[in-house]
Amino acid sequence: MDLASVYYLGVTLLLFGVFVLIVARTYSRKRREQGESPKYRMLDED
Repeated sequence: MDLASVYYLGVTLLLFGVFVLIVARTYSRKRREQGESPKYRMLDED
């Protein structure tokens, strides 16, 4: 493999990992908010 190919593969995998992390955190936050009662959600608004 060429050095440039390894570099592009690494950058692509890094960006994919960041994307997966963002999706996982968003999904986790939505699941957590579904389980809470509405009064606590209103108090926690930023």
